[in-house]
Amino acid sequence: MSTTPHRQAIAFRPEVAIVDIGLPDMDGYEVARRLRAEVGSEIYLVALTGYGQPEDRRRAMESGFDAHLVKPIEPDRFLHVLKRGD
Repeated sequence: MSTTPHRQAIAFRPEVAIVDIGLPDMDGYEVARRLRAEVGSEIYLVALTGYGQPEDRRRAMESGFDAHLVKPIEPDRFLHVLKRGD
């Protein structure tokens, strides 16, 4: 039996979680909502997606993500976000 992504993050307690929006079974938006409900702001959540329209960013932020990255990710942008510069 596999563990859902949010359960893995809760058990491991990383400082940062990079979550792909297009996950099977449970999308990244739901993962973020569940993590926020269970651990609050303990985890810095970064959305990773191929969708970069303003509506996509809004939806990610409303789901509980702290940052929104669009694939392909520029290395400098990635490092900036990991340093929590959004």
